[in-house]
Amino acid sequence: MAVSQVAPEEQLNRKPQLNSDHKYRSALRTAVLVSTFGGLLFGFDTGVINGALPFMATPGQLDLNPLWQGIVASSLIAGAAIGALSGGRLADGIGRRKTILILAVVFTVAAAGCALAPDRYIMTIARIVLGLGVGGASVTVPVYLAEISPADRRGRLVTRNELMIVSGQFLAFVSNAVLAQVLGGSGHTWRVMLAMAVIPALALWIGMKLMPESPRWYAMKGRHAEALRVLESVRAPGTAQAELDEILEVVKRESEQDRATWGDLLAVSWIKRCLLIGIGIAVINQITGVNSVMYYGTQIIQKSGVDIDEAILVNTANGLISVIAMLVGIWLLGFVGRRRLVLIGLVGTTCAHVAIGAVANAMPESSLKAYVVLGLTVTFLAFMQGAVGPATWCLLAEVFPSRVRGLAMGTAVACMWVTNFIITLLFPWAVSDDGIGIASTFYVFAALGAAAIVWGLKYLPETKGKSLEQIEWNFASGRIPH
Repeated sequence: MAVSQVAPEEQLNRKPQLNSDHKYRSALRTAVLVSTFGGLLFGFDTGVINGALPFMATPGQLDLNPLWQGIVASSLIAGAAIGALSGGRLADGIGRRKTILILAVVFTVAAAGCALAPDRYIMTIARIVLGLGVGGASVTVPVYLAEISPADRRGRLVTRNELMIVSGQFLAFVSNAVLAQVLGGSGHTWRVMLAMAVIPALALWIGMKLMPESPRWYAMKGRHAEALRVLESVRAPGTAQAELDEILEVVKRESEQDRATWGDLLAVSWIKRCLLIGIGIAVINQITGVNSVMYYGTQIIQKSGVDIDEAILVNTANGLISVIAMLVGIWLLGFVGRRRLVLIGLVGTTCAHVAIGAVANAMPESSLKAYVVLGLTVTFLAFMQGAVGPATWCLLAEVFPSRVRGLAMGTAVACMWVTNFIITLLFPWAVSDDGIGIASTFYVFAALGAAAIVWGLKYLPETKGKSLEQIEWNFASGRIPH
């Protein structure tokens, strides 16, 4: 009989270890995939209006003038601001998983309400409720991802939510294009477009019913056995107890500190400087006009000289380039500094705005003009989603000191939503015959972009390659880390 040359302990442990590794990796991948459906819904519900709005605005439907188009589109943003501010507190109180389940119900009910809305007033109310889900997801899903992910993979897994957002917008554009081709200009086209959001919302609810709660939330609530059980299901064998001990140490330290207040943000000059820089970064992300293209891209192309069905179809290119550019941007973050990436992106977006304005002025309406404008919006999105967007969220996660990070981050993101709301509300009027026109509107975006570049050269910090403690020390000692 042959004698094994492998130690008995190794024979016993090798296969179970491999199976256990596969099991925890599979569980982690499933949790990440399911939870990021919240990001997918974020993107789908903000992007679907792009194709639905022109049909909703037609006579015999909701009869939306430019002002009402802005109100309907921006009402979701108003709800999102409220949802972002309240979502974090709800997640702290009842748990991340339960909050996402509630958000899935909100997404489902509100999407159905939008699809069935009999008039513009009900539509606006339904869009506000839908915004509550979007805003809540924008806060809760990244927190769940961060807390379910191991430390060495946290950055890559959390950024998948941003990828799912732009993927959701692309999916909405493709869905709109297919429905426009199949249903044509029937009165039900926009209703079916909006109703499609129910499908991923139900998938999110069903999926999250099977997912575990965040182990850190369990630890915060003193439910240590449950926290350990979750960690054992999504961590490499033998590491769960050590990570739980670290979590409990952090929870204990945080419980001994008073909750951060507005006084903490404004009383200390260097912390106030961090807050203002963070708000500046958040506002810059929106004054590029990125969501004007993502929400109204179909109308921009349509006004250039093609019919609505063709405009909806070619607008899918904007969604596709957003996904590709986001993938490239996530990769670039490992090699290029955040400050440099934002500045390069701003130069690209500003030049694209100038070019769109020039084409809008110089070329007569035609299919050629529409495709030139499409090429320029695709160029704009390549710089925005591939440079400014990913670097913005990295910077916002890094520039605030740990003591006030949650409050400061919430304040900056709220300012981002407010800026988004104002631009989304005013854009349809601005490009209409009663407004300043497409060319002048994009020249305004170009001027704002130039101002952002000047501000960025003076104030934008560089955080790549520095620990959070080093960044905090630099600000505290009066130096912006360029």
